[in-house]
Amino acid sequence: MMYFTYQTQADLMAPLRAMARMTRPMIDHGWGGTPLLRRMAAACEMIERAGLSHDRPSYELDTVTVDGRDYPIVEEATLTLPFGTLLNFKKDGLSTTQPRVLVVAPLSGHFATLLRGTVKTLLPEHDVYITDWHNARNVSLKHGRFGFEDYVDYVIKFLETLGPGAHIVAVCQPCVQALAATAIMAEDGNPAVPRSLTLMAGPIDCRLNPTKVNELATTRPIEWFERMLISTVPLQFEGALRRVYPGFMQLTAFMSLNPERHVRAHLDLYDNLVRGERDKAEVTKVFYDEYFAVLDLPAEFYLETVQTVFQEYHLALGKLQYRGRTVNPRAIRRTALLTVEGERDDICSVGQTLAAHDLCTSIRPALKRHHLQPSVGHYGVFSGSRWNNQIYPLVRNVILSSD
Repeated sequence: MMYFTYQTQADLMAPLRAMARMTRPMIDHGWGGTPLLRRMAAACEMIERAGLSHDRPSYELDTVTVDGRDYPIVEEATLTLPFGTLLNFKKDGLSTTQPRVLVVAPLSGHFATLLRGTVKTLLPEHDVYITDWHNARNVSLKHGRFGFEDYVDYVIKFLETLGPGAHIVAVCQPCVQALAATAIMAEDGNPAVPRSLTLMAGPIDCRLNPTKVNELATTRPIEWFERMLISTVPLQFEGALRRVYPGFMQLTAFMSLNPERHVRAHLDLYDNLVRGERDKAEVTKVFYDEYFAVLDLPAEFYLETVQTVFQEYHLALGKLQYRGRTVNPRAIRRTALLTVEGERDDICSVGQTLAAHDLCTSIRPALKRHHLQPSVGHYGVFSGSRWNNQIYPLVRNVILSSD
């Protein structure tokens, strides 16, 4: 019922948004009209933008410069599975072999394009792949369920597809699954076990310095989350009747953490549009185009993640199960480990990712490193100037030293 109500509202708004989209060019005379016309054009654009997208945005990675030469980027689906694609940003014409890096993206309500900046920074010096997750509302019921263990399966399959010698850079939520996959592969003697494992702002142990996100997860039993947050995909989509945690619900939860910021951003956007300050307006529009592109999560994945990671701390307590066996991080011996945290992270706080070092006791100290980045929040760990200039060089050095 919840999803049906949302979709009905979105469908009813569609004609109004279309009208605003058609009207704006007739009002907007190259920002040279009267103040009233500029306000009307700005209002039309705000109405046009008043909605969510459920389609994956473009990565917008067209070329990359390597050793002073530009190479076209070709997005190549190396392996496509029902719930996700192993996507390679192939440099067309480059003959040099570069370290292969699998960027493990979160499955948390946004598309993997949220890591566009992470990929862009890695690209010049690495052969970059990403876990490009599919919107669950577009995945037919015939493909079955997708839970926590299935996510781990996908990481293992993707690493096996890359073959021996690859590296992992996991961002946020999937740090737990990336560590679990590495431990399982190490224990099994899998030749594709990654040579290095970089965990960035991930909830390895949510008992430490709990944030509002962590506290929310523990204030209600898992049955409440299932009853209140899980809905069914409407009939007009390919994934009709699949139970999901809707992306619009996750977006609402994120925005509720700091609603004043988002209201102010849109008021500033309107003012910038009226004043004709297109560069400032474009920065805001680019951010919210990505932020308002939402992805539905399979219900079983969401509920299992909330319960095992955020409520019961299975990995930290040595109780995490995978296909009937206990995940054993002590099995990891030869994989280099780098953990990165942001000093001001209000989603995954200081200490929660560092906890991986206490679990991976068989990794030699020389292969372990932790970095606490001053003055950055959650997103600053993997995007922006400090990621580019201070964090990325550490990631690159760990990859190069273990490649």
